[in-house]
Amino acid sequence: MTDVDVLSSRMKSRLHLQTKTIGAERIKKAKDNNEDIAVLSMFLPNASAVEENRNFYCQLGDYCRLGDPRASKAGTKKMEYKTRQWHENCFCCCVCKTAIGTKSFIPREQEIYCAGCYEEKFATRCIKCNKVITSGGVTYKNEPWHRECFTCTHCNITLAGQRFTSRDEKPYCAECFGELFAKRCTACVKPITGIGGTRFISFEDRHWHHDCFVCASCKASLVGRGFITDGPDILCPDCAKQKLM
Repeated sequence: MTDVDVLSSRMKSRLHLQTKTIGAERIKKAKDNNEDIAVLSMFLPNASAVEENRNFYCQLGDYCRLGDPRASKAGTKKMEYKTRQWHENCFCCCVCKTAIGTKSFIPREQEIYCAGCYEEKFATRCIKCNKVITSGGVTYKNEPWHRECFTCTHCNITLAGQRFTSRDEKPYCAECFGELFAKRCTACVKPITGIGGTRFISFEDRHWHHDCFVCASCKASLVGRGFITDGPDILCPDCAKQKLM
């Protein structure tokens, strides 16, 4: 049996990260819950906000959409996230340059991405269908798969959570592997797959399941004992002696 690892659901939470919020109560609740938030607020006109507005600097710098990264006109909106600030329209995806607006965003290494661009650039994709894996994926041979895409090479039954083995780097369910590739037991003619630790006995060009390796006459197990071949049969010493007599 070959194991697969279950991918975590972290990708799902990252692709649906809700970080934009406004309003004192909502902001307080988010901070109390240790949420990852961005805060939308306004440049205030009163005297108490003069110093705050004066210290504003848009993170787009020379690329500020207003042309002046220090512009802080009272009544216009700004975005604050992890000690950094932007004009509302400057808070945009670093790839497509679309303003985040009321949409969710995903931060990564000091950059801001919209969900679509983040998926395109970073999201884990299934090796089979090339679509994004948001949750419930598995890894096999260090490659990611959707659970529904990880199937038997021969019959296409899903293998996630099931016993399987591989041949030539391709996964097969136990039944298909046995039918296609496994040796067959001389006694019962069923495949000897070895999956799940199944033991077997080999002698010359014949093979037996551990439990099928018995005397053809008295049916006693011959595992670990001497035996005599009699054409297609195997016999314990006692039965062989009786047959000769």
